[in-house]
Amino acid sequence: MTLNECYAALGGDYNEVISRLRSERLVQKFVLKFLEDKSFDTLVAAMAGHDRETAFRAAHTIKGMCQNLSFTRLGDSAHDLTEALRNEWSDSADALFEKVRADYIATAAAIDRFKTETGL
Repeated sequence: MTLNECYAALGGDYNEVISRLRSERLVQKFVLKFLEDKSFDTLVAAMAGHDRETAFRAAHTIKGMCQNLSFTRLGDSAHDLTEALRNEWSDSADALFEKVRADYIATAAAIDRFKTETGL
């Protein structure tokens, strides 16, 4: 699996990220570091505890990382959840979180597959 194929699998925009970061090696470095970030774990715990402020910050962080890495699908769902949590706990927050969870799992699986197939 190439990095471009990884981006296709995770619903990202490879051309956009490569135009911004200018180096496939740099993109690869940050893609692999994405899995080390604990924001998703923080989001899961905050959503379970209905901690709106912490959930908002975690979703906002995920959104920002996704924008920087051009992870479009996960970034879009994280954006929607961020907005649902911005000022109060929205009735749609739980459903939006499930979309973020599914998109995160798909993103992580694509990155894991890339990592495994390239021997990184």
